[in-house]
Amino acid sequence: MKTEIVKIETPEGCNLILGMAHFIKTVEDLYEAVVNSAPKAKFGVGFCESSGPCLVRSEGNDASLKKAAAENAFKLAAGHSFLIFLKEAYPINVLNAIKGVSEVCSIFCATANPVEVIVAETEQGRGILGVVDGYKSKGIEQKEDAEARKKFLRTLGYKL
Repeated sequence: MKTEIVKIETPEGCNLILGMAHFIKTVEDLYEAVVNSAPKAKFGVGFCESSGPCLVRSEGNDASLKKAAAENAFKLAAGHSFLIFLKEAYPINVLNAIKGVSEVCSIFCATANPVEVIVAETEQGRGILGVVDGYKSKGIEQKEDAEARKKFLRTLGYKL
């Protein structure tokens, strides 16, 4: 077995969701989950098919995000993994709908941070061992940090 770190090239201003699923209709069901829970979101989905023709399937309502999702999914080429690039919405807006898709098995991360994916390759194929989501912690939150966090959430409209 060999391991590799695959850096996800996230388009400017996007969040990403990386997960595992199964079955060829996953890409269409993920499309429906996003569009039904955040109709104004711009997004692209890349889904790795790991049987039959083993193609990267893609859908989305934004051509550049659809292309970026397909290209990054192909770099991963890991099992039935999927990657969603999301703009004009946040993962929090769509995550429960995505987790509710019957084919979705797990979510590795949902983030705007830089992401590196640790991939293992055997004679059979490739699989995701884990992800590095963002950076190493630099300290423990202090009172002023908590106040800034609360203010930021209110600025975004997520708290009263």
